[in-house]
Amino acid sequence: MSTHYISAEMDLQDTPLKVQELIESELTKHGEALRWAITQVDEETQKLTLEAIVIKEEV
Repeated sequence: MSTHYISAEMDLQDTPLKVQELIESELTKHGEALRWAITQVDEETQKLTLEAIVIKEEV
């Protein structure tokens, strides 16, 4: 088991619930999230930046 830092850019969604679902979906691709944060929102491009620490099982 090891920890990894990830950063992802994704489109803003219509509602906070959709944003949360998108974030959870993205984090699941990388492992189990220990913590995450939206670190930037660009209103012009309608993008947000997500940073997280995840645990990944080593194979």
